[in-house]
Parts: sequence; C-alpha cells; structure tokens
Amino acid sequence: MGCCSSASSAAQSSKREWKPLEDRSCTDIPWLLLFILFCIGMGFICGFSIATGAAARLVSGYDSYGNICGQKNAKLEAIPNSGMDHTHRKYVFFLDPCNLDLINRKIKSIALCVTACPRQELKTLSDVQKFAEMNGSALCSYNLKPSEYTTSSKASVLCPKLPVPASAPIPFFHRCAPVNISCYAKFAEALITFVSDNSVLHRLISGVMTSKEIILGLCLLSLVLSMILMVIIRYISRVLVWILTILVILGSLGGTGVLWWLYAKQRRSPKETVIPEQLQIAEDNLRALLIYAISATVFTVILFLIMLVMRKRVALTIALFHVAGKVFIHLPLLVFQPFWTFFALVLFWAYWIMTLLFLGTAGSAVQNEQGFVEFRVSGPLQYMWWFHAVGLIWISEFILACQQMTVAGAVVTYYFTRDKRNLPFTPILASVNRLIRYHLGTVAKGSFIITLVKIPRMILMYMHSQLKGKENACARCVLKSCICCLWCLEKCLNYLNQNAYTATAINSTNFCTSAKDAFVILVENALRVAAINTVGDFMLFLGKVLIVCSTGLAGIMLLNYQQDYTVWVLPLIIVCLFAFLVAHCFLSIYEMVVDVLFLCFAIDTKYNDGSPGREFYMDKVLMEFVENSRKAMKEAGKGGVADARELKPMVGGDEEVAGLQEFHFHFLSLSVFTDCTSSGEAVVICITQDVLLFLFVCLPITWMAELLSQLRPPSVKVS
Repeated sequence: MGCCSSASSAAQSSKREWKPLEDRSCTDIPWLLLFILFCIGMGFICGFSIATGAAARLVSGYDSYGNICGQKNAKLEAIPNSGMDHTHRKYVFFLDPCNLDLINRKIKSIALCVTACPRQELKTLSDVQKFAEMNGSALCSYNLKPSEYTTSSKASVLCPKLPVPASAPIPFFHRCAPVNISCYAKFAEALITFVSDNSVLHRLISGVMTSKEIILGLCLLSLVLSMILMVIIRYISRVLVWILTILVILGSLGGTGVLWWLYAKQRRSPKETVIPEQLQIAEDNLRALLIYAISATVFTVILFLIMLVMRKRVALTIALFHVAGKVFIHLPLLVFQPFWTFFALVLFWAYWIMTLLFLGTAGSAVQNEQGFVEFRVSGPLQYMWWFHAVGLIWISEFILACQQMTVAGAVVTYYFTRDKRNLPFTPILASVNRLIRYHLGTVAKGSFIITLVKIPRMILMYMHSQLKGKENACARCVLKSCICCLWCLEKCLNYLNQNAYTATAINSTNFCTSAKDAFVILVENALRVAAINTVGDFMLFLGKVLIVCSTGLAGIMLLNYQQDYTVWVLPLIIVCLFAFLVAHCFLSIYEMVVDVLFLCFAIDTKYNDGSPGREFYMDKVLMEFVENSRKAMKEAGKGGVADARELKPMVGGDEEVAGLQEFHFHFLSLSVFTDCTSSGEAVVICITQDVLLFLFVCLPITWMAELLSQLRPPSVKVS
C-alpha cells in the first residue's frame, strides 16, 4: 500500500485499462486503521481530562485554593483554605479582574467562590460590606469576616480592588465577568499588534459597534448574491463567462472610480466645518480612502492583464461550464455540500475547543510561587497538547477530503453513465456510501500528507510572528521564502490529492497508485490543464471577485451616508472577508466539479477513440467543441489532414508558451512598478524578491510548458 512499488507493478499500472464504476474494493486499509487509532487517542485525551475532574473545574470554576465552586471539596495536602464546602457558593469572583497576564493570556488575580456577583458598581469597602450583609456573598478573602471589611488593616490586600466593577455571571461557566469590558482593552491591544495608538483601537471598535446593523445586512447580501450566482451558473452557463467578464470589468472600473471620487470629494471638503473632535476621524477616513483607491487601481490593472492574456481561451471555458451546469441540474444536492461540510467542521471544532478547555484545567494540584493552586499535567501526558493540535489539522483536512471524494464520486458517476436516465436516484448518497465502505483509508492518507506540510508551515509562521521586529532583513526574507515555498507545496499537493481522489473514485485504486495515474494524465495533458482547468478556475475567481466587489461597493455607499459613523477600515474589511468566504464556499463546489470533469475528459480521450466498442463518454457539447477546435486548427494550417476521430490539443504549444511569456513580462513590470511606488526604504529588498520569483518560478514554468509542447507525441489516427 506504500508509494514505492516495483517496476513490474508500475508497468502493469501503465497498461491497465481504466474501468469506471465496474470494480470496487477497499483501499489503504492500514491508513484507515491508523486514523481510527488516532481518533481513539483523541477520545482518550477528552476522557482523561473529564476523568481528572477538569470538566467540573471548567464548568463550575474553582478558586485559588483548588476548591470547586458549587460543591463540597476534599482537603488538599499543605494547601490552606482547601477542602471547603462551597455548595451555596456557585460563582467564581476575581478580586482584580483587570489584572491580566498578557504572556499567558489569563487573569492574574485571587479567585474566590461567592454566592452572587455584584450587579452594581461598589465604590468603597462599606459598599462591599453592605453587599455581603444583604446578599450573603462575601467578596473578600475567606479569612476575613464581613464585619472586619472596614476595620481590618489587611482589607486592602484581602478585599477586591476598588471600585468593584458591576459584573454578571457568564452563562454555563459560572464566572463573574465585568459588564463593561473596557478593562480588557489592554489585553486586546496586546493581541492586535498593528495598533500602536490606543485611540485608534477604540475608534475601530466603536465603528464596528455603531455599524453592526449595516455589517449584518451586507453579510446577508453576500449570501444572497452567492445563491443567485449559483442559480445563474446552473441555468445560463453558456453566457455566464461573458456576463462575468463584462460585470467584473464594469465593477472594477466603477469601484475604482467611486473610490477616487470619494477621496477627491472628501479632500476638497473644507476642514473648517469639521468640529475638532471629528477632525482625526475625518483624516483617518481620508487616509483609508486613499489606500483603498490605490489598491483597487493596482488590482484592476492586474485583472486586466490576466484577462488580456486569457482572452483567447474563453471558448474553452464556455464548453466546460455548460457541462458543469448540466451536472448541477442532474445533481442538485451538490449545492448543499458546503453546508454539510461546514456543519461537520463546526461540530468538530466545538469538540476540539471544549477538550482544549478541559486540558487547561486538567492535571494534579500544585502550588505556584504565590502559594495558590494551579492544575498541571506532568510526565508523558503533558505532550497531549501536541497530539491534540495535530488532531485539529488532520481531522479538519480529513473532513474536507471527504467532501472532495464525495463530489468526485458523484461527478464520476454522472460522467461515466452513458444514459443519464440510468443515474442512481441520489448519486450524492451513493458516493457517500462508496466512500464509507471502500475509500476512507485513501482519504485519511491524503489528508495526512497535507497535515505533514501544513504543520511546519504553521510553526514557521509562529516563529515569524514571535520574531517580528527582531530579525534582520535577510532572515525575514529567508523565513518568508520558506513559508511561501511550503504554501505552494501545500497547494500543489491539494490539487494532486483532489485528482487522486477522482482516480480512486473511477478505478478504486489506493492513494499512491491513483496519485501517480492522475499525475501522468495531467502531465500528458499539460496544455489542456492550462487551457481548460486554469481558465475555468479563473472564471470562478471572477465570480468571487464580483460578489466581493458588489458587497464592498454597497458597503462603501452605505457607510459614506451614515453620519454618526467613525472609522471605515475594520467594518469594510469584515464585510469583504465574509463575502469572499461565502462566495468561496459556494463556488468551490463548482470548482471541484470543473476539475473532476477535466480529469474524466482526459481519461476518456486517452482510452477511447470513438470507434465501435470504444465510444466516448463525454457530453455532446465537449465533442462539438473538440470538433470545432480541430476544424479551426485545420483551417489555420496547423492541423494538416486530420481524421474525424483525431483529437488535437485544444491550445497550440506555441500559443500557450507565448501567452505565459506575455503574462510573466507584464506581471514582472507591474510588480517592480508597484514596489518602486509603495515600498519606501525596503524597495531594494522587494524588487529583489520579485526578480527571484520571476527567475525561479515564472521562467521555469514557461520552460516546462515549452518542453512539454515539444515532447507531446503526435496525434494517432484511428482507422
């Protein structure tokens, strides 16, 4: 089941006839067993944390002496004030809730179990004493009686810091939390490293709170636009590409123009009419508009360059989108795949976070330097954190891979069923059934490979965040280069994994065999990948851009006419990120369908030639496109005399290489121009990075495409 195999088995694999949907067997069983054992280990971690009392300590809370609130406790050796009966004291109260440990991200204060949380602010010790006498809730240390609050000399140490803020219990977790969270602003400022001025943070937060209704409305708008776009893709796929192209051109130009117009309008507005309190806000808005306008201009230029290079490939996308539209008509449940995947991820993440909280309170009671109780895990069990962190990545990738395998299985069933009337009643459920019965091991292995790449990238990103501002320019460049290389490797493996799942869905082979077969097919059809798959993904990217631009433009217009609003930056970023996330969740399914259809099409053209007994499985639209492409090449003098059954490459090698060279030249020129105008003192480093990217990424891609075009074997005629 490993990736390494003998030469004879490789030769047999290369000669093997693909038999879609005929033979079905279990694949990668050892990896399924390994994944099951890993899940058992995850369950053991959760069970251990619950068995050691962590669940009760997390939910009910505990004081600084190890007593769990709301129950009778056992005496801990050498720990004063432990073993107390807190049956009637159900809430945790912190004497100084605003004393935060920014390094360990926790409240650094004495915690007590109290009967009730103070709902109103207590300004003096007399107020604290009255609260204890009226509610029976002592807010000072257990060693101090309520009658001694105002007379004891130790009251300043054993009683809460004055004034005691009004607080309320957190639902389900029995902690008294201040109602006014302004004391946590320091903690928030430590987490948000890009904020150097406290007033900026306060204005950002106030802006979000002021415009929360607009933010919710714009998020709903992005969801509606995504659903409408899915309907358009499903029913008018023939004209979708042209509609998206025209709308994106108009939207990018219109959005850029509106931003520059708003910037010019606010810049010309007289500052004398602005009150002094709003002057800083107006300057922030003007600066944000300038940044948005410049970014939109650069983005529009890059978008136009890409569309200029790919203008000749639009016809390919139209044919492929039409077939994908038919897939969604026959398989309507594909639209709901993001919801099920998101629901499964939310359930797992909720379980993972809850177990993480359990681990934070698990272990044995030990005394810290201040003499208070902390719960720590010792011995080999202290490494459960790492196991739990790996589980987050692997199982999340496993859930996403299950979605890819399910979509691949359903589309494969559609493509390789000649008579669409004989499709299963629910191809999605049939694909899920095959996944559970045969291919969970393959999914586990593929997701584990992604995990092996993602973990070191996340470690490097953590190191980069910790060393930010401390490393020199060379170290920063090397670290960013490593992160970028791992990110590129992860994306390549993701794409290869998806095609491997498609090969497994077709031929029921294990992961490594499927990945090798899919890679061979993709290499043999490298120009078709560039002509169909890439352009299709680009058109879907334009759909995402359209939704983000439409939502962002609506947000700009709404926020511009809201008089009591403060700063634009954070709300607009939140809305645009949410719009892109929603659009990506919906259109990623369409992207998967396009990728699976292309691999099926490549396999179909490789092993079938249209002769009796070897008829094509492809849709009539794809056949018409192939014939039209062949005729066009023949008329241009590139095809020669061709047989009716001969399949020519959809894009000539010279055209593709020339297109790549043209795009890379424009991209390098624009990158250098952008660095010169916006990088300031770091212009030399930025230009160096662009040149290295051009030399070691863009040029090798062009050379590889040219080599593949030269090595492509001539088409074989079928008599």
